[in-house]
Amino acid sequence: MQISNRQKQVKIPSGTRLLLRRCCHAVLACEEFEKPAEVSISFIDNGEIKHLNAEFRGKDIETDVLSFPLGENGAYDKNEDTGAYMLGDIVISVEKALAQAKLYGHTFQREMGFLTVHSMLHLLGYDHETGGLEAAKMREKEESILARLGLTRDGDGLEADVGK
Repeated sequence: MQISNRQKQVKIPSGTRLLLRRCCHAVLACEEFEKPAEVSISFIDNGEIKHLNAEFRGKDIETDVLSFPLGENGAYDKNEDTGAYMLGDIVISVEKALAQAKLYGHTFQREMGFLTVHSMLHLLGYDHETGGLEAAKMREKEESILARLGLTRDGDGLEADVGK
């Protein structure tokens, strides 16, 4: 797993990278994805995520996280050098994550963990955009994984609109 910090607006607390690695491994374990996996996570700013959201989703607004899956229908290319299956890329607006943590009354770590778990599920084929059962199933998995990691809700208001 590769994690890079491409923003300067928010200082990344120590332990954040380890937490995100744990989140990725927890999702893979929950989904019984037992093969070696490759994921790239980038920390970016609001300006860059707005640009990416406009370019790839046609939405000219800032968002918290974007997922770029490399696989389709459970099939992933294998990196012949490492033997790992390439799941895709995750980009997180750290500015947005910090603002949302304050808004929803929980820690920055909880928000970053949530965004990582949310994106990992997208990389593995989950989609909440259509709503209904699929969205409910994804939300349930997110909360289950976060609880296993000890990233429980610190306040009443869970991020109902996160990830849009």
